[in-house]
Amino acid sequence: MKKKSGPRYANGNRKAQQKAYNKTKKGTKLIVRAARLRKKLGLKVGDSRDAAHYKGSTSKGRPQSRAKNRASRKLKIRRK
Repeated sequence: MKKKSGPRYANGNRKAQQKAYNKTKKGTKLIVRAARLRKKLGLKVGDSRDAAHYKGSTSKGRPQSRAKNRASRKLKIRRK
């Protein structure tokens, strides 16, 4: 069995794998919706806050600190 190699992002995702996912229909949709909400909330590039979507919504959300928003996502992954 061959070991996978290649560069990774800080969160552990392999860069080639993530680039391929971002080109899929689902990946592109995620990026577009995230950018749309950031614009709607007036969050600039480099802002210390993330655009956090309300549960089940793809178009509504609130500004939230990066640490809090990303920590909530990791909890969901750990519970599985």
